[in-house]
Amino acid sequence: MTHSIPRDPAEVRAIITEIVQEAEGIKSLRLEPVSGDKMPAWEAGAHIDLVLGPDLERQYSLCGDPTDLSSWRIGVLREPESRGGSSHVHEKLSVGDEILCRGPRNNFPLADAERYLFIAGGIGITPILPMIRACEAAGKPWTLVYGGRQQSSMAFRDELSEHGDRVTFWPQDAHGHLDLATVLGSPERGTGVYCCGPGGLLDAVEERCASWPEGALHLERFRPKDGALDGENTAFEVVLDYSDITLTVGPDQSIVEAVEAAGVHVPTSCREGTCGTCETVVLEGEPDHRDSFLTPQEKASGEVIMPCCSRSCSQILVLDL
Repeated sequence: MTHSIPRDPAEVRAIITEIVQEAEGIKSLRLEPVSGDKMPAWEAGAHIDLVLGPDLERQYSLCGDPTDLSSWRIGVLREPESRGGSSHVHEKLSVGDEILCRGPRNNFPLADAERYLFIAGGIGITPILPMIRACEAAGKPWTLVYGGRQQSSMAFRDELSEHGDRVTFWPQDAHGHLDLATVLGSPERGTGVYCCGPGGLLDAVEERCASWPEGALHLERFRPKDGALDGENTAFEVVLDYSDITLTVGPDQSIVEAVEAAGVHVPTSCREGTCGTCETVVLEGEPDHRDSFLTPQEKASGEVIMPCCSRSCSQILVLDL
């Protein structure tokens, strides 16, 4: 049997060489390697984890140029209700600081399409920037609709303005919510739709794209979908096939917590089903999917599970761990 064991991403020690105030509440950080002359290679859609403290690790999309490995760039929104990550970045990090990074990982890759429609809301513009670079390099047609609360809170405007009328800026205080009925009103075969931003925007785009060809829509979420983590929690058995361990997941435990308690390591990051880091192959049993990462088709197949948040519909779940 071939086992698909989750692997930890590479660790990179980097130094902050530049911090730029890109818009109200948004800073970009440029990271260069402490040792060596290059950062690890990456492709559009990739993100890294910043290890900000012993129990403080956060994910940020890479938003620089994938062909320039002398540095990485990330953009960080100062969240009003920060759980500690964004406030740490905005208030405590300075040029010259060293920081531990993990990655890059890519759960939001740019698949081949005839043309691309990008929809970004707020800080969701960050993974879209290198996608636009990739389209330009490949000579692929693309357009971007970029919404924000107001123009002053929309980062990277000057950079995007260079692309002329292919970019539509949509500040909410001037125009209201994005006109998705017009933007997505007519399904287009051959068009890849890529959207990143707040949950409300993603839900609305997902609803509008229900009539589009299957596989046209690609989303990246920063937070779980409303209600995704809800549901009754009962105990069940998990068999770790590779490790030859059987254990019980209690009602108040996640699968990952139970597995870790048994001494088996599972790479995790968000622990709320949005990042895909802990994706694990299911060998037997029926998962109770509570993640916001897998597509409906992937969930229906039952082939993988996010053990950080999902549970089991069957009494026994056999995992490739």
